[in-house]
Parts: sequence; structure tokens; C-alpha cells
Amino acid sequence: MVNLNPCEGIFDIDGLKTELAKIEKVMAEPSFWQKDQEETSRISQKRATLQEKIEGWEKYKSQVEEAKILADMAWEENDEETLREVYKEVQRLEKEINILETQSLLGEPDDHRNAIVAINAGAGGTEAQDWVEMLFRMYTRWAEDKGMKTSVIDFLAGEEAGIKNVTFTVSGPYAYGLLKSEHGIHRMVRISPFDATGRRHTSFASVSVLPEVDTDIKIEIDEKDLRIDTFRASGPGGQHVNKTSSAVRITHLPTGIVVQCQNEKSQHRNKDLAMKVLKAKLYELEKKKLEAKKQEMHQSQKEIAWGSQIRSYVFNPYRLVKDHRTGVEIGDLERVMDGDIDPFIDAYLRMKTRQSSDEKATETAQAARA
Repeated sequence: MVNLNPCEGIFDIDGLKTELAKIEKVMAEPSFWQKDQEETSRISQKRATLQEKIEGWEKYKSQVEEAKILADMAWEENDEETLREVYKEVQRLEKEINILETQSLLGEPDDHRNAIVAINAGAGGTEAQDWVEMLFRMYTRWAEDKGMKTSVIDFLAGEEAGIKNVTFTVSGPYAYGLLKSEHGIHRMVRISPFDATGRRHTSFASVSVLPEVDTDIKIEIDEKDLRIDTFRASGPGGQHVNKTSSAVRITHLPTGIVVQCQNEKSQHRNKDLAMKVLKAKLYELEKKKLEAKKQEMHQSQKEIAWGSQIRSYVFNPYRLVKDHRTGVEIGDLERVMDGDIDPFIDAYLRMKTRQSSDEKATETAQAARA
């Protein structure tokens, strides 16, 4: 039977109810609706979110209690058919509560946004490019299983096989919050099918995950700071690439950031998508600047760089996927490559939540000593 007691501490239902009561007290004041419209909208949305979380918890709690009563009655009466039905219901509840629990770990401002994912091949030629294609498939299968939509922005095929680099969006609830755990270097070890001698190869691919910048975030870009080039899309064609002269490359001169899009037939549409990626990268750059001082205080949070892989996928001589940050290991390699990366995501989010709690406790202790 599903046990809700450990989850209750994670969800902090009492804390949510206390916070909701405070918001409702503020909203009950006559002067509340005379405030700035953006402020009243923000508080109203916060209230709706809290109500949704509390009602969701209470709904599942009631359903679990009903399932337990039904299971006890069926067990006493030796009713196997009812027990099978209860078992199916418990499996459904467990899956939905796990999703709710994971979402409770997503509290950062950008977690609810869509994600922009870029995968680039490292050293290793065709083998590394094949690895990019495998990762691309893994993420699209994961998104499909979650009911999320993926859309390719830029795609460059390898000369012989695989993909040199691909950029795509993942649209759905908490897409960025979930996929941010994938940001970093992914390492593959296997006997290469492209090596006639059957040697073992190690290949790397970098995965970059950015939050898609919505209209509620204003990113000011001076047109004078941009160099916009158009070119003919290249590649083998097919579903990813259109052979047109509408491809767009945008260079942001002050930062040197370069983005491009060649997947759409319309030059205007390609430019819009490229600007969306540029805004996301500039937004991420500003976030890193703001977090620089905090990172200096917490040296243990090592910045991701080429060569410091976050996860290894070993195909030979044994089969294992290991996340080097959380220590999570999964031996079912095929399952992972087919998109089941949730155990890694969940472990990463829990690790970051613990780190955040430890940092707050340290800051509180330091402030008390001061």
C-alpha cells in the first residue's frame, strides 16, 4: 500500500496551509485590489498554486485511505478479484503521487518554463556523432512519455552517420525544471560499430539545457549589437532539414554568442526561433553573473566543464549507467536509452534540495553568530 507519511514531510502540507492562510488574509483586505495589477495577479496566482497543491494532496490521501479499507475488506473475505482491482488502483496512485512529489522539488523561478536543449558532439568523430543521435532519441522518447512536445530548431548531420549538433525545444509542464539535471557532459563507452578492429571507444557529448524565455521576461537587445547572416540549409534533408536559402545565423557582438536556425522554410520564422534561443542564452548568462558570488561561497558546487562528465553510459565490457553526482546506478541500459531517465532526475532534484537546505542552515547559523 502507498505510504504517504514520508511524503508529507516533503510536501510540508502544514506549511502550505499556513502560507495560504496568510495570502488569503492579505487578499481579504479592502486595499488589496487597489494595488498594482501585476502584484495582485502574482499573489492571486500564488494562491491558486497553493490551493492546487493542498487539494491534490488531500485528494490522494483520501483515495489511499479508501483503497486501504477496500483491501482490508477484500482480504478478510478472500475476494481475489477485488484485491487485483485494488492492486491496480494502488499502482496508479503510486505513479501519480511520485509525479506530484517530484514537482514539489521544483521551486526555482524558471522550473515551470519550457526547455531549450542543445546536444553537441565532442572528440571522437563518427562515434561521438552517433552518440549525439542516441541522446537525442533518449530525450525525445522521454518527452513523448511525459506527453510533452519537441520541436527541432537547428540540426547538423554527421558526414557518415549520426548528428554533429542539434538544438530543440521541449514544451510541457516543468520541462526545464526536470531537464536541467541533464546539463553537462555525457560519456559513452562501447565497442564501436564503426571500428573494423572491434576496439572499445570512449565518446563525449555536451548537453546544454536553458529555460525558454517567455514574454513575461523582458530581454532588451539592441539591433546594433547583432550581425544577422542568411545561408542555405545543409544536410541530407529528410524530416529535420529543409534545403532552402532561408537559414539564419545571429551573432550577438558584445558577448560573442552565436545561434542559428535552419529547420523552418520561412526565413522570418527561422529568425524568430533564433532570437528566442539568443534571448534564452543571454538570460542564462545574466543568471550566472548573479550567482557568481554565491558560487564563490560554495566551492563544492563545481561548474560543469568539458571533461568533467556528469554521467557515464557503459555498453562494454558490462552494461551500466552511472550518475557521478548522485551515485545512482542503473543496469538496464536499454531502458535508460529508451527514455527512462526519471530516477536520475529525481535523485538530482533531491540532492539539490538538500544542498539548498544545508546552505540556508549555514547562512542562518553564520547570521546568528554575527
